[in-house]
Amino acid sequence: MPAFRLSPAVAAAFPGTLIALVTATGLRGHEPWPHTAAALEELEQRLADGSWRPADETDPRIEAWHTAYRSFGTNPRRVRPSVDALGRRMAKKGTLPRINPAVDSYNAVSVRHGLPAGAFDLDRVTGDIDIRPADGTESFTPLGEPGTVEHPRPGEIIYADTTGVLTRHWNHRDAHRTRVTEDSTQVAFVLETLHADRDGGLLKVAAEELQGLLAPHAARTAVRHLGPAQPRAAV
Repeated sequence: MPAFRLSPAVAAAFPGTLIALVTATGLRGHEPWPHTAAALEELEQRLADGSWRPADETDPRIEAWHTAYRSFGTNPRRVRPSVDALGRRMAKKGTLPRINPAVDSYNAVSVRHGLPAGAFDLDRVTGDIDIRPADGTESFTPLGEPGTVEHPRPGEIIYADTTGVLTRHWNHRDAHRTRVTEDSTQVAFVLETLHADRDGGLLKVAAEELQGLLAPHAARTAVRHLGPAQPRAAV
């Protein structure tokens, strides 16, 4: 199983970083996940009745990611953080997409708490995963575009294994190679904040909520945390 590593450069530039790693092994993606279905329906109902709305770019949780994106040369209104894009889509359409139970679970938790989330099929990961600035030579194939190859700009924050980039612009979009499907059985989910002092408690609650959705459909789940004080976590 790989380790996740937060590079010294990222820790220095973003000292408030805290990442929750929620891992699930023996995942059963082909069976019904009624608690996830209910979580999605609850959010959609709360949006419809006006008792809740997704966080937008005026919210401090989202604004922090816009500021981070600009710091490494990404325009966050053209290339949006995942939680920002997901919340905008939900606010416009009134619903969240249904992809598969594992992805639906982290989407529900992400938009509910205003925290970016992603996931990697660990059986498709090669070596360890580093969260680091790109050097510009790496290759990335976006989710859903298997014929496309992109190259991150030098300095852009990426997740990368020994084969290539797993996520560009820190958390904008995951790679096609490590996408999570109904057949994925070993998965690492990530939830992120740049302000652990303010939102660390929220991140913990979100990670526990995601673990609770996964646990009935997995042989084992665990939660670990990654940040400047603990820059390496083995999964």
